[in-house]
Amino acid sequence: MTGWRTAWTLARRGLDWRFRGLRLLVVCIVLGTAALAAIGTLTGAIERELAERGQVLLGGDVEVQIPLRAASPDELAEFRSFGPVSSGMRMQAMARRTGTAGESVVATPVALKQVDGNWPLYGTLRLKGGRVAGAPAGMDAWIDPGVGERLGLKTGDTFAIGKARLTVGGVIASESDRLSEGFSLGPTVIIGKAALDTSGLVQPGSMVRSKYRIKLPPGSDPKAVEAAIKTKFPDAALGTRTRDAASPGLDRFVGRMGQFLLLVALAALAIAGIGIGNGVSGYLEARRGSIATLKVLGATSGDIARIFLLQIAVTALVSVIAGLAIGLAVTPLLGLALKGLLPVAPGFVFDGVALATAAAFGLLIALTFAAPPLVRAREFPAMALMRARVSPLSARWRPLLLPVGLGLAGIVALAVLTAPQKLLAAGFLGGAAALFFLLLALGRAVTWAAARAARPKNTVLRLALANLHRPGAQTGPLVVALGFGLAAFVLIAAIQTSLDGNIARRVPTRAPDYFVLDVPKDKAAQFEQAVRGAAPRAAIRTVPALRGSILAFGPKDRMTVVAQMGKISDGAWALRGDRGLTYSADVPEGNTVTQGKWWPKDYTGEPLVSVDENLAKAIGLSIGDYIRFTFLGVERTARVASFRRIDWDSLGFNYVLVFSPNTLEDAPHNLAATIELPAGEKGSGTKAAILSALVRQFPSSSVIEVGPVIGQARTILSQMGTAILAAASVAILAGLAVLAGAIAAAREARTYDNVILRVLGASRRQLITLLLSEYTLLVAVTSAIALALGTGAAWLVVTRLFDFEWMPGWPRVLGVLGAGAALVLILAVTGSLGVLRSRPARVLREL
Repeated sequence: MTGWRTAWTLARRGLDWRFRGLRLLVVCIVLGTAALAAIGTLTGAIERELAERGQVLLGGDVEVQIPLRAASPDELAEFRSFGPVSSGMRMQAMARRTGTAGESVVATPVALKQVDGNWPLYGTLRLKGGRVAGAPAGMDAWIDPGVGERLGLKTGDTFAIGKARLTVGGVIASESDRLSEGFSLGPTVIIGKAALDTSGLVQPGSMVRSKYRIKLPPGSDPKAVEAAIKTKFPDAALGTRTRDAASPGLDRFVGRMGQFLLLVALAALAIAGIGIGNGVSGYLEARRGSIATLKVLGATSGDIARIFLLQIAVTALVSVIAGLAIGLAVTPLLGLALKGLLPVAPGFVFDGVALATAAAFGLLIALTFAAPPLVRAREFPAMALMRARVSPLSARWRPLLLPVGLGLAGIVALAVLTAPQKLLAAGFLGGAAALFFLLLALGRAVTWAAARAARPKNTVLRLALANLHRPGAQTGPLVVALGFGLAAFVLIAAIQTSLDGNIARRVPTRAPDYFVLDVPKDKAAQFEQAVRGAAPRAAIRTVPALRGSILAFGPKDRMTVVAQMGKISDGAWALRGDRGLTYSADVPEGNTVTQGKWWPKDYTGEPLVSVDENLAKAIGLSIGDYIRFTFLGVERTARVASFRRIDWDSLGFNYVLVFSPNTLEDAPHNLAATIELPAGEKGSGTKAAILSALVRQFPSSSVIEVGPVIGQARTILSQMGTAILAAASVAILAGLAVLAGAIAAAREARTYDNVILRVLGASRRQLITLLLSEYTLLVAVTSAIALALGTGAAWLVVTRLFDFEWMPGWPRVLGVLGAGAALVLILAVTGSLGVLRSRPARVLREL
């Protein structure tokens, strides 16, 4: 009997199209393929969206940002030399609905966006009703729906910002460059230059940011233009970005999320591979008699391999197709979960490359991990297969080298070549391989220890111990499968609880009730009087507030220039763009000097600066080094006098750079303030009175209520945690499948032993106790190592991938591990009940 046609005939006849015996194989391939298809399609769609719509998302090919001032004539001329320029300003402001007498009624913080006649250079602004608009004319304004909801405004109504009385010209339906504007403390209001000038909001020291977007001729290189601008104005602290990085913060988040999703997909693959091996082993074990019969009737080893290879290949192909379909169906749900966080197009997304990659992975994994049991079925003679029940087969490893080696090489090559982060993929696969061999070695160690342990007097315990090392024992495969499965549970629980802990810590419960920006420094007493008129016992804190950028740092004679650093690490985030600056005669509240000394209150010497200790560590700063910075087009240098530990857990004023007063007090600037109300004065009446007084007496200041901001941040972080958990749940499902499959495979191998013990007089209760004792020993060992491995991997993901603090909830982690261990014991008992209820004679006839 030779040839593929005859093999296919026999394979087709022997294949159960309900896939009985191969369901574990089906489940594992479907889960792994679906995870890869969904993750690949989603990340590909996001990356294409960012790449293809970079111009639209940014609103130009190159953007230049300048804090606290407009561009100089020379700077503006340089920008215009490259192409058309759209200029505008961004700032926080207060929008208020006014009554007939001009009295303030309702107010809300808004993100004010002033644009010119060239805006938008790319993309469109669409108003509700389908109208496409550009810059508003005169005193008209386009408002975000949130502004209308908070102030009760509709098209044609009037409201005020600063000294300007504006008319709602339309409500924004979609804003093409909104994503590049970043996080804001309120909904958007778009106005023209005339309205901004009338408002009187832009004064020396106002927290305003100018933006200039440049449209380049076709074929121009945005990076070259960006470099030319920085070279022409090296000390102007210009913040630049190109269409390739329309939203740097989003790019970093997408990169991290993509890395995590890649790890989830690879973990699901690794776990699924173990399940596939167990599934095929169980399938072939159930057909051991058929294989032996075929060999007795003249079938060659090649015939056997072809028959079962075709059966497994067909099953794998059907499973891959089902997995691709599920992955496509799940992608819109993942997109919905990430809505608002990432630029994901709604509906189904078809990515041929991602689907082909997922299919290739599924087939490679299936055939590679199915190779060992197939080779065993091919290699063993008929008589050895017939005697396998009483004389277990001992496999040789040499025949496995070629098929398994080629399969693993193909999996590694495909994973590394298709991964955006090739080193990450290679490192993870190497770690998974190391974990596999570690668990395999642990399985052998358990077998070795069980064979040499003292024999308990209790008969059941003695048999349980013997079952761990007897010929044909499934201890090794069980330890590997249980270790991977339980480690996956620990990994997900530790990541999720750490994210919850970071949400609770990074979005603090203690915070001021209000932030107020742009309080004129010569009206500080009037400001305090206005607040205390509504809340006499309010705690008020004011600090000088400026914006500036670090240009260079280090020893005075060899300072490191920020513009020449290239990639800036996350720990050195304060070097990116402009930062808040302040000065103080005293150590700020919530700060502790950890190194160096604070300056005297009447200090008048060399300009000094105190630096956040985390930033100092990230950039290698030492006491006595210098920092060169710029603000309002002016460049200054200050010597590092001290490092501070900052209490970031509160939403108070926390500045990475605090200068001695003589460094900055001569610069034009305003104050920022916090207002904290005592417990008895937090009612809506008090808050309304404070808001009304401040917007009436300080129309150019921005009053921000902290509660809604905290709620928004909490919602975003919770949404991120939910999306991560949803993606990681694939690994959990794969772990469950592997646990069930491993126990099922071990049960098949133990069926004969259980029947013999029953024939010899063992009761069902004794057999169940024996089973529980054996699995309890295994679960105890694997749980300990799964806890170590799972928490180690979770620590890497949380601290290195997402740059969060390691804050696992140990009770929940241990509870999840305990639940997984209990699940193993339940599966072991329930899976054996059928055999225990059957009559021994009937079971023996079926074996």
